[in-house]
Amino acid sequence: MSTATIGQETMIPSSSRATIRDNDDDTLIKPGYDPRLANKDLAPLRKQSWSWYNIFAFWMSDVHSVGGYVTAGSLFALGIASWQVFICLIVGIIIVQALVNLVAKPSQRTGVPFPVTMRFVFGVKGANIPAVIRGIIAVAWYGVQTFLASESLNIIFLKFIPAAHALAETSFLGLSALGWLSYGILWVAQACVFWKGMDTIRKFTDCAGPMVYVVMLALAIYLVVRAGGLGALDLNLSSGKPMGLAQSIPVMITAVALIVSYFSGPMLNFGDFSRYCGTYRSVKTGNFWGLPVNFLVFSLLTVVCASATVPVFGELITDPIETVEHIDTPFAILLGGLTFVTATVGINIVANFVSPAFDFSHVNPRKISWRTGGMIAAVGSVLITPWNWYSNDQAIHYTLDLLGSLIGPLFGILIAGYFVVAHQRIAVDDLFTMDPSGRYWYRNGFNPNAVKAIILAGIPAIACAILPSPLAQAGIVNLTALSNFSWFIGAGLGFAVFTLLERRHPYIVQLDADDPDVNDGNSCDREAAC
Repeated sequence: MSTATIGQETMIPSSSRATIRDNDDDTLIKPGYDPRLANKDLAPLRKQSWSWYNIFAFWMSDVHSVGGYVTAGSLFALGIASWQVFICLIVGIIIVQALVNLVAKPSQRTGVPFPVTMRFVFGVKGANIPAVIRGIIAVAWYGVQTFLASESLNIIFLKFIPAAHALAETSFLGLSALGWLSYGILWVAQACVFWKGMDTIRKFTDCAGPMVYVVMLALAIYLVVRAGGLGALDLNLSSGKPMGLAQSIPVMITAVALIVSYFSGPMLNFGDFSRYCGTYRSVKTGNFWGLPVNFLVFSLLTVVCASATVPVFGELITDPIETVEHIDTPFAILLGGLTFVTATVGINIVANFVSPAFDFSHVNPRKISWRTGGMIAAVGSVLITPWNWYSNDQAIHYTLDLLGSLIGPLFGILIAGYFVVAHQRIAVDDLFTMDPSGRYWYRNGFNPNAVKAIILAGIPAIACAILPSPLAQAGIVNLTALSNFSWFIGAGLGFAVFTLLERRHPYIVQLDADDPDVNDGNSCDREAAC
C-alpha cells in the first residue's frame, strides 16, 4: 500500500483555475488549491516536528487548570466514597484516552487541522457547519477559563495593593472594576502569546504544565505540614450519607460521564495539535502520559490539598484559588496565584484560542487568517459575559452537559466517517478543490448524509441536556440524570446514524489504497506505528 506524502506535488483540477503560489511558511499550498478553501494556516504541513512530550505538555496544561481542579473536586460532592471517585477518574480518563487516539489520527496522517479534516465527511462547503459549532463552543470556554484565571489575579491585587479593594466594590455588567482589570490583563496576555504563533504556544505549554506540578507539590507539602502530617488527613471527601453498592453504581457512571464531558471540547479538535506530530506513535505516547498517568497524579495532589484544608482552615475547600487566598504567607499567595493563572492561560490558549482560530478561518480563508479568527473568538468571549452564568457547581455540570451535547454528534460522525465508511483513506488534495468533479464536492459542496446525521443526532442530545431540569422543576418527570450523558447520546447517535445513511445511500467515495493521491491511515509510518 502506498501513502500519499504531504509534500507530493500533485495537480488536481479546479473549476476556478485559481493558483496559489507556494508560500514561505510551514504549510504547502499546491497549484490548483482553491483560495476559497486554502490559506497558509489551513494547508497541509510541510514538516511535522512535534514529539510525544509536546502532546504530554498539552494535556498537562489542560488538566492543570482551575477548571480541571474544580471539576475533579466537584465529583466528591456526588456522595460516593473517595475510592469510588478514583475508580471513576481512572475509567473516565481511559475512555478519554481511547477516544482521543481515534480523533487524532486523520489530522496526524494528513497534516491538516480539524475543520479541514471534516471536509471529507461533510463536503468542502459543509465542513463549515462543524467549524462554526466548535468555534462558538470554544468562545464560551475561552471566556470561562479567562474569568477563572482572573479570579486568581484578583487575589494577588487585593493582597498586595490595598487600593484594589475600592475597585472590588464597584461593578459593571455583573463584574467588579477589579474583575474587569484582571480579565483585561489576561485577555491581552493571552492574545500576545497567541499572536506569536504555534511555535510560541508550544514552548509556553511545554513549561506551563510542569510548573503547576512543582507548585501543587509545594502546596500539598505546606498544607500537610500545617495539618500535622498525613495521619491528620481524612482523605474521604465525600459528602452525605454512605451509599450502598446499588445506589453508588449509577452515581459512579454519572461521574465517568462528567469526566468525559469535561474533555469533550479539546478532544473533538485535538487534530489541530496532532497534525504537528511526526508520527502517530508519538501522539499515542503523549496521550498515555498526559491523560491517565498525569490526570491521576494531579487528582491525588488535588485530594491531598483539599483534605488538608479541613484541619488547616476549618473547612473543606475544593477551589485552588480559595485555598491560596487562605494562606497567610505573601510569597505563597503570589506564587500560587501566578501559577494557576499561567496554567489556566495555557489550556485556554491551546484549547479555546487555537481551535476557533482555525474554525473561523475555515469559514472564509481569503479574508480570515488564523490570527484574525483567534481575535474574533477573544472579542466574543467578552461579549458573552461568562461570569454571569458560570458561578457554581450546578452551573458547571449543566454547562458541561449542554456543550457536550453539541460536540458529541460531531465526534461520532467524524469517527464513523474515517474508520468505518472511508476506511482511513483520504485524498488530501481534494480537500482543497471546489471543482464539482472533486471527491468531496458531493452535492453542491455538502454531504447530505452528514447534514442529516448532525440534525438527527443533535436534537435528541440537546433535548437530553436542557429539558430534564425544567421538566423536573415542573413536577412532570425526573430525568435529570439523563442530562449527564448528553455527550454519549450525541456521539453514539452521530456514529450510528451517519454509518446507516452512508450504507443506504453512500456519498463518500471508496478510495484505492494503492492510489498515489490517497493518504492511507492503515499503513504504518516511519516508526512502524500504525
